[in-house]
Amino acid sequence: MTILHTREAWNEFECESRPDVRGPARGTVVDVPRLRPTVTTRRPRSPRPAGAPMRYRGTGVLVSRASHRRRPITPATTVVLALIAGAITLWLGLVAQLGGVAASGQTEIPGRLAVVQVHAGESLQQVAHRVAPDAPVGDVVERIRELNELESVALDAGQTLIAPVS
Repeated sequence: MTILHTREAWNEFECESRPDVRGPARGTVVDVPRLRPTVTTRRPRSPRPAGAPMRYRGTGVLVSRASHRRRPITPATTVVLALIAGAITLWLGLVAQLGGVAASGQTEIPGRLAVVQVHAGESLQQVAHRVAPDAPVGDVVERIRELNELESVALDAGQTLIAPVS
């Protein structure tokens, strides 16, 4: 080990109020008690030059290596998607049409007629449901209006009506 310098340096605080410690002969150093010990703290030297920007090594978050560029939608893709949407719409329309025909063909309005009396607070829909519970209410209401020549669905308590009965 090679010793380069053996003399202790004064820190900045002590340099301002440094007493003259030289003895009668110029050049000799006299030991003076220190006010506080100097602590030499050194930062590790930066590997970059003073004016160079900092280097960042990343955030530590992993990113996939797959391509992140956006792929344009081609006209062929647009046509295929439109055809799929059209097929779905056509299918839903067919289901709606065939489902409606099958449902209306199952129940019919009864052919037998009877005279019924309207109870207090009863509507025409309630009368239709009471006299023909298995038939569609809307169809029975229309048939009652035709048979009795009613302009509206308003009824009075005790009114007599001709209605299809099941």
